[in-house]
Amino acid sequence: MAQFHRGTYKPKNPSKYAGKRPPIYRSGWELTFMRMCDNHPSVLSWASEPVRIPYRNPYTGKYTMYVPDFIMVYQNKNGQKIGELVEIKPKAQTLMEKAKTQNDKAKILLNREKWKAAGEWAKRKGLRFRVVNEDSIYSIKK
Repeated sequence: MAQFHRGTYKPKNPSKYAGKRPPIYRSGWELTFMRMCDNHPSVLSWASEPVRIPYRNPYTGKYTMYVPDFIMVYQNKNGQKIGELVEIKPKAQTLMEKAKTQNDKAKILLNREKWKAAGEWAKRKGLRFRVVNEDSIYSIKK
């Protein structure tokens, strides 16, 4: 599990930061991702908690808002610009086989509804949606 970190990140390359508010991290993994976005030469722009996406809570039936962690635009090795909406989550909150309690399973089902809405929203905007966990956050090449 990630170390619990919380704070405001000060971008070293502020011209790349496209957010309206200072970027706030709620985990060490989010801080690591912010540093990668800020410093990676292929990342053209990024923002923290950039949008609010409506989704239906499967337990209450009511609509509420989901706020993904990041949006970023990067250039791939072929020079193509790619926009992605990104959520940072521990694997234990993404895979049912990792759930240890009924509460964990309920969180995973709730996350799936959020991510379904985020995927549809991103597709309409011409973006990709991806969930990043501990297996991939530290394997992102610098």
